[in-house]
Amino acid sequence: MRSETGFDPALYERFPTRHERPKEEEEDLRRIWCKPKGWEYLLAVNNNYIGIYYLGTAFLFFLMAGVLALLMRAQLAAPMLEILPQGTYNQVFTMHGTVMMFLFAVPAVEAAGVLLLPQMLAARDLPFPRLSAYAFWAYAVGGLCFFASIFVGLAPDGGWFMYPPLTSKAYSPGINTDFWLLGIGFIEISAIAGAIEIIVGVLRTRAPGMRLDRMPIFAWAMLVFAVMIVIAFPSIILGTLLLEIERAFGWPFFDATRGGDPLLWQHLFWFFGHPEVYIIFLPAAGMMSMIVATVAGERLVGYRLIVLAMIATGFISFGVWAHHMFTTGMPPMTTGFFSAASMAVSVPAGIQVFSWIATLAIGKPKFNAPGLFVMGSIVIFVTGGLTGVMVAMVPFDWQAHDSYFIVAHLHYVLIGGMVFPLFAAFYYWIPMVSKRALSERLAKWVFGLMFLGMNVAFLPMHLAGLQGMPRRVYTYLPGQGFELPNLISTVGAFMLGLGVLLFLVDLARNFRLAPGEGNAGNVYGGGTLEWLPSELYSTRSIPVVTSREPLWDDPALADEVEKGRYFLPRSATGLRETIVTSPLLAEPQYLQIMPGPSPWPFAAAIFTAGFFLALTVQAYLFAWVSGVLAVISVLRWLWETDRPIEIEGVDIGADIRVPTYVTGPSSHGWWAMIILLVVMGMIFLMALFSLAFLSSNQPGFWRPPPPLGGAISMLMLYAAAIGFALAARSVLRRSPFWSVMALLFSAAASSAALGLDYASWSGSGLDPTASGQGAVAYALLALQACAAAIAMLMALYCAARGVRGLVAQPRNNSIDLTMLFLVYTAAQGATGALVSRLVGVGG
Repeated sequence: MRSETGFDPALYERFPTRHERPKEEEEDLRRIWCKPKGWEYLLAVNNNYIGIYYLGTAFLFFLMAGVLALLMRAQLAAPMLEILPQGTYNQVFTMHGTVMMFLFAVPAVEAAGVLLLPQMLAARDLPFPRLSAYAFWAYAVGGLCFFASIFVGLAPDGGWFMYPPLTSKAYSPGINTDFWLLGIGFIEISAIAGAIEIIVGVLRTRAPGMRLDRMPIFAWAMLVFAVMIVIAFPSIILGTLLLEIERAFGWPFFDATRGGDPLLWQHLFWFFGHPEVYIIFLPAAGMMSMIVATVAGERLVGYRLIVLAMIATGFISFGVWAHHMFTTGMPPMTTGFFSAASMAVSVPAGIQVFSWIATLAIGKPKFNAPGLFVMGSIVIFVTGGLTGVMVAMVPFDWQAHDSYFIVAHLHYVLIGGMVFPLFAAFYYWIPMVSKRALSERLAKWVFGLMFLGMNVAFLPMHLAGLQGMPRRVYTYLPGQGFELPNLISTVGAFMLGLGVLLFLVDLARNFRLAPGEGNAGNVYGGGTLEWLPSELYSTRSIPVVTSREPLWDDPALADEVEKGRYFLPRSATGLRETIVTSPLLAEPQYLQIMPGPSPWPFAAAIFTAGFFLALTVQAYLFAWVSGVLAVISVLRWLWETDRPIEIEGVDIGADIRVPTYVTGPSSHGWWAMIILLVVMGMIFLMALFSLAFLSSNQPGFWRPPPPLGGAISMLMLYAAAIGFALAARSVLRRSPFWSVMALLFSAAASSAALGLDYASWSGSGLDPTASGQGAVAYALLALQACAAAIAMLMALYCAARGVRGLVAQPRNNSIDLTMLFLVYTAAQGATGALVSRLVGVGG
């Protein structure tokens, strides 16, 4: 009986018991997935290298932010100290929070996904390796330049939350705040690029047979994590853009004297900021679930419940953001809703904790390095979760808000829910990438110092907060009862730092990176596929998965994979390849040709960094040049892709033949474009929310918008744009020329409609510098202009490919993806034109 995708499951049993040419084919794979030499390490795109680069850079930011934390604790060890001047302290405080939240926490777990997921899924690599390389280099270069601002006194000093009006031009006239607003752009680009890679990778590149209910729990965690990034990060992208535009051009989004509202920033920031806590926690929880099972020597209790709990956490977390705003005077019904949601989100987290405890209880837990950090994480995270339920209660939050009680709660949740699991993961998975495992003897000292130091540092902060010590202060007066708690906290912070230093010593002694050269092996006895013998091309062959712990259920699997018995024991096309499988049942659908090393992602990242940094220091000519070069570099790297090869179908094993080129919804590129459009749609949706928020909160500044009747011609042009875009795909079968022309007509129609929309608003006399209404209306036009410019660029790119004869018939991915983008652009323009006028009428 055939499955729903057309593959007979019985075919999986036709693999030969012995492969004929294992050595010859293995050498061929090594040649194709060759190790870089010298400066080629900058061009590598393999997940083995990019994952290590990514994780190492994130850990470097953790260390630098930790040093800033020790400076703050030294300043606060006693009252009226002058170790750091007030201005410097504000910069250190802002950079510590910003680096930990933006440059360490999210990138670290994303890096772990890039490194581990291909091995766990038994894929050759994730589907967009060059995108991963670009994301890493943009993050690394931009992040290091951003951090360097502290050495020249230009670091941001408005807090990692950057609340206006403190960060407005009137109160922060220097470029310090601009460094934060534009510097965060690197992290936003990197995080969203990584999220696209992870979603498509988890859903489309799993080993055959690895159905959704057989995925490693870490893969589930990373899938929910990436979806949350796609939904949450657009809010902070829009917020930073609006605040930077207000500072640069005087558009009053957050200026209450001109029809803006500083609370709009809080809504935009915390719609991202509170889900970010769970964005950080879920991948760490996924690591914990996998490590707990291995430490206990027992299958994870409640696998399906944990998956549901992760999904529920992601869903509920988007209804929690305003619990940071209980003291802003929200109506009682609103505070009641967010209070209930804040307490409800602890339920799915509790399910995961109880699952870990149950797994440890029924097994025989080992007190090795990963085991110690897992158990320490449970204790610390549960403590932070209990205080989280306390601050979810509105009357208590009114008392504890902006006190050191909140500082203590935040660090218990983040250190217990992310840092300790990450250290457990270091000890557990380093043998997968290193020739030697880390020291078990030193690990006990590292754990002891970090566990004791963490509790000594942050437990007294609860008391200091309840005594009334406000957060975000650089000193305090004597005689208020704050001296002893702060001194103890400072001692604890340095104990925690000593533990991290000892870990660095262990790394220096034992960590020896060895991609493709053998590793320390499965030291702790894990049962999932990342412990298969691997080279730079991942596993020797891609196995059929029949359970959640394949290595426990089939001890001979590793030998059979190593002998090349399963899928892709050799390169079917002579190029880098991986199998793309169906999203639900993981049945082979087609063979993806993987791109190899390239200088263009690296160049694009460097020029992207140059663009943002030049904007920050107001070197606008250099910014334009860097921006243009970044776009050229991206187009150049894409030019080498989307080329069908002469071999249309290949045998990947077990008599299963799959195509080497597909288009439409089955294509991994189609999936990536849909995710990108969701990101753009969320930015647009947040802009519409901003319009509605200011309309309802500042009605005195509102004036009638242009009449709806004038929008008819715009809507007709947008409808024509959609029609031309859809036609491009259907006429390609007959003529590549007319297909490309349809795309160009579509882009031109959207641009013309945008011009009419702009003329309508400017003709109404609305000034973007005069009111919040004008600012948001023109911001919507600016968002549409960006989309229209990209759409035109994509259409011209397809035209250039058509001229070179690279638009294949009857279907072509470049045409498909451009069509999707053009349809979205026209739909966004039409929606914005209508809603901006309707909201204005309501105001």
